Amino acid sequence: MTRIARVFAEQPKVLVAYITAGDPAPERTPALMTALERGGANLIELGVPFSDPVADGPVIMRAGGRALRAGTTVPKVLDIAREIRRTSEIPLVLFTYLNPVIRYGLERLASDAKAAGIDGCLLIDASVEEAGSYVEAMRAAGLDTIFLAAPTSTGKRLELVAQYSSGFVYLVSRTGVTGEQNSISSAVKPLVAAVRAVTRLPLAVGFGVSRPEHAAEIGAVADGVVVGSAIMRLVEQHAASPDLESKLESFIRSLKEGLCRRA
Repeated sequence: MTRIARVFAEQPKVLVAYITAGDPAPERTPALMTALERGGANLIELGVPFSDPVADGPVIMRAGGRALRAGTTVPKVLDIAREIRRTSEIPLVLFTYLNPVIRYGLERLASDAKAAGIDGCLLIDASVEEAGSYVEAMRAAGLDTIFLAAPTSTGKRLELVAQYSSGFVYLVSRTGVTGEQNSISSAVKPLVAAVRAVTRLPLAVGFGVSRPEHAAEIGAVADGVVVGSAIMRLVEQHAASPDLESKLESFIRSLKEGLCRRA
């Protein structure tokens, strides 16, 4: 059983925290990840910064730009994972776009990611219809492959997502890009039902989650919640502050308390 599968099996509800590696600086990311774990995050998506992040809203786009300017590369992201693995067993998902993976080399990345302590990979812009070779390489290295399901996904696409996913399935709560929202989309419940009809894998819902009440609402229907833009907004606002880690920890704790109210 992988770390990802284990955390979903052991936790009543799983809080997935996304962080852009290298923002505000690569050497600070391990401490920020540790703060997320202290606050109650059960799984961390470690984002590889990319110059053309078409699925990301403005907050994460700016975070990626800062990380790239700070010199963050795929090898540095893997170094961050190695650093975390020295003290933590928290599951790590490498969150990236297809272009950096192609440039690095698919088989090479799978091997190096596994050696660095990564547990799974989410290629945000990978087409599930053409995912065979990617999944084969990742599975050969012992890595989980997480795919996205959206409110606009067809039945055929949901079947492919179920076929190629392992660890969990990431449900996109709304169409469009990532970003904080005032409320959870009405599309979440029907999407959860549609995906549950084709897979027994755990389901985690993201895009737009920023408040404890959002986490509670999602926790009532799904196995986990994913938070990203709200985390990176705190990083953006308090990057120069020595209190950034404590602010992240407190924010994550409030989300976890909301999530656990419905567990």
